[in-house]
Amino acid sequence: MKMLLRKQRFLVVAPLAVVAGFSVLWINQPSVRAAAAPITGQAPAAPASEAATPAQAGGALFQQNCAFCHGRDAMGGETGPDLTRSELVLKDKDGSKIAEVIHNGRLNTEKKMPPFPFSDQQTATLIAFIRERVTAAAAMNGKRRGVDVADLQTGNAEAGKQYFNGAGGCSKCHSATGDLAGIASRYTGLHLEERMLYPQGVKSKVAVTLPSGETINGTLAYLDEFTVGLRDSSDTYRSWATKNVKFKVDAPVEAHVEQFPKYTDADIHNLMAYLQTMR
Repeated sequence: MKMLLRKQRFLVVAPLAVVAGFSVLWINQPSVRAAAAPITGQAPAAPASEAATPAQAGGALFQQNCAFCHGRDAMGGETGPDLTRSELVLKDKDGSKIAEVIHNGRLNTEKKMPPFPFSDQQTATLIAFIRERVTAAAAMNGKRRGVDVADLQTGNAEAGKQYFNGAGGCSKCHSATGDLAGIASRYTGLHLEERMLYPQGVKSKVAVTLPSGETINGTLAYLDEFTVGLRDSSDTYRSWATKNVKFKVDAPVEAHVEQFPKYTDADIHNLMAYLQTMR
């Protein structure tokens, strides 16, 4: 009986020992360890014999923190510009301007960029990566992905002015000497065309008439089937049940949406040419 129990124990323990042995061998394989390492948001350190260059280190940092806006190749994403064609990047010989934007962000622009608290060494590797991407983009020989300002200057400014004041109906809401004065200094190229075709961040106005007959005007802050809310001239938020009031929304962007099917290619090019004279 004792001998039988020993055999049974051996049959149970032996497979476990074999599994444990394989586990030790598996864990001791460098390639397997790297593949099985938990995802921490940081690139694994390169072996001493394969030390990353500054541009490679900067590339890993860029993918983690910048690619979601500027694209994995720094050539532009959904919300961030193409850094390989950035005037600031191309003119910044010592990297100080790029470093300033990285550290301070650009919170005062329409497409806000947050500041990043990178060390000087990390910042230097990011700059090295961006410069490497600039060099790669310059060697693409006609395969560029960006849009040059010159690409959007092929229209006739005078024809664009006539369209602005006539068939386009732009002058009903805008003025070359009023709200659009200097717009070509604030926006250039594709950004200017985006503002023209579908401006983002434009606030809608709303007028709410109460049961008493009083009308309250303000900036639309909330609207659904049940509630309408606004911010009045003192920036105070006020809201009402839609069933108890009458309201009228003035959404300037809707005019741009309605204009989409009416544009011809010539209209867009001519209008862009005219807008670029507003400096």
